[in-house]
Amino acid sequence: MTTLRLPLVDLHRHLDGNVRVSTILALAKEHKLPLPSEHLDTLEKIIYIQDKTSNLLEFLQKLDYGVSVLANIEACERIAFENVEDAYNEGLAYVELRFSPFYMAQCHKLALTDVVGAVVRGINAATAIYPVKAKLIGILSRTFGEEACMLELHALLAHHESIAGLDLAGDEYNFPGKRFVEHFALARAKTDWRYTIHAGEADGASSVWDAIHLLRANRIGHGVRAVEDPALVEYLKEHEIGIESCLTSNYQTGTWTDVASHPLKSFLEHGVLACLNTDDPGVSNISLRDEFDIAQTVLKLSSLECDTLQKNAINMAFLSAEEKSMLLS
Repeated sequence: MTTLRLPLVDLHRHLDGNVRVSTILALAKEHKLPLPSEHLDTLEKIIYIQDKTSNLLEFLQKLDYGVSVLANIEACERIAFENVEDAYNEGLAYVELRFSPFYMAQCHKLALTDVVGAVVRGINAATAIYPVKAKLIGILSRTFGEEACMLELHALLAHHESIAGLDLAGDEYNFPGKRFVEHFALARAKTDWRYTIHAGEADGASSVWDAIHLLRANRIGHGVRAVEDPALVEYLKEHEIGIESCLTSNYQTGTWTDVASHPLKSFLEHGVLACLNTDDPGVSNISLRDEFDIAQTVLKLSSLECDTLQKNAINMAFLSAEEKSMLLS
């Protein structure tokens, strides 16, 4: 087990991608919803990714089990609470939990604004009990198209003071960032949010450039394909635009086929702000400590490089300077 000397911080963690299998089973029974199995062990084998999937979209389909049982607002509040509880049990000092209201609401036609409110209540209730700091990032699920994302945005804006940032996630290749410029312009006009964009995962370096120039990203989710463009790598470094790396997820989606050659090490060597994250631990069946173990044993990162990843995570976090100092102390 890797020895970590600084606080554990996870910046790229999907709340709706971290639903406990036991909770999926319990909610399915409560609401009489069908599942492939009523046995926990069997259901875990179905939901947890075994080695890898063929592509990002197949990976995302695994998440559908978790949202399929969100039959009411109370279920949404429950999984939000449990995400913070899980973060505490994993030893995290700070976590940013991102979620898509539209994705969570779609199966049972829940009101989007109510879903956001439930998630906020669940997070607040849990952080009042557990000594872990948590902030929320709203997701626009590009897979559902521009109109759905505008509905999603308005639901998030209704609770904007409880949201720290905005993300664009989903089918990056077929729904490029240029289709969502209006959404992010509206968010900038209405809020003081920060922005993290999924880019350079299912599409190339040009997607990362668009996230920066069109959507004004402060951070890039995944961003592995940025390594293909040396000018982009230099720009990321110069402008301190962080890369949220997710080793296991990138392997499981087929985004990067060989963990030993993952560009995270290259980003660090070039002075790019990069950190390590879990992405969707509810289907990847990992913790952040697992990711650091992989980083050290497979990617061959040194203890000092692991320290840098942890420092970078704190520096990249959507926190005030005072909050960052408190984490480091």
